[in-house]
Amino acid sequence: MKKCAIIPAFIEGNLQELLPDPQNYFVICADNGYAKAEAAGIRPDLIIGDFDSYSGTLPDDIPVLKLPVEKDDTDTGRSLLYAMEQGYRDITIAGGIGGRFDHTMANIQNIFGAVDKGVSVRLISEGNEITAVKNGTITIPKHPGHKLSIFALSETAEGVSLSGVYYTLNDYTLTSRYPLGVSNEFLDENAVITVRRGTLLIVISRDR
Repeated sequence: MKKCAIIPAFIEGNLQELLPDPQNYFVICADNGYAKAEAAGIRPDLIIGDFDSYSGTLPDDIPVLKLPVEKDDTDTGRSLLYAMEQGYRDITIAGGIGGRFDHTMANIQNIFGAVDKGVSVRLISEGNEITAVKNGTITIPKHPGHKLSIFALSETAEGVSLSGVYYTLNDYTLTSRYPLGVSNEFLDENAVITVRRGTLLIVISRDR
């Protein structure tokens, strides 16, 4: 199955650069994300939203899932839920960082919920990439000019090991109450992050 990409209403950066190969994804636009996709020449496979932020005309030849304005989730969150229900396990949200902080935080919590179900989700913007790992190992390729940070999303993250970076860890316990893992530096071509029990949020940020 192809990977899934979600285009939200807020995008920091150039969508064509964030998602250069949309043909390799099942593309979902969340509400005004459709305007962003249309401007970038990207044709989505599905549009989801309550359309409180999109004021244009919806296409006749693309499926649309209309949501109520009063709901317990964001349009992006509902798009992520739809993708997971359809069996996608590798999902990229091309945007969703910056703008309203409450929406960014909602996206981070949605990543936490997804990784609990064994689904890999990435949030990407012009200068940032966010993902998570639970009870396992993830390899992060070196991003020149970027910092690498890890945070405990669960109350504790036990057995954390970190290599290929300036500040290494070995079988360490991180807690959600102290950001020990902030602002590390890549040394090798890959950083290898392991957590034996718990969930880590991984943030790659351009060093401005």
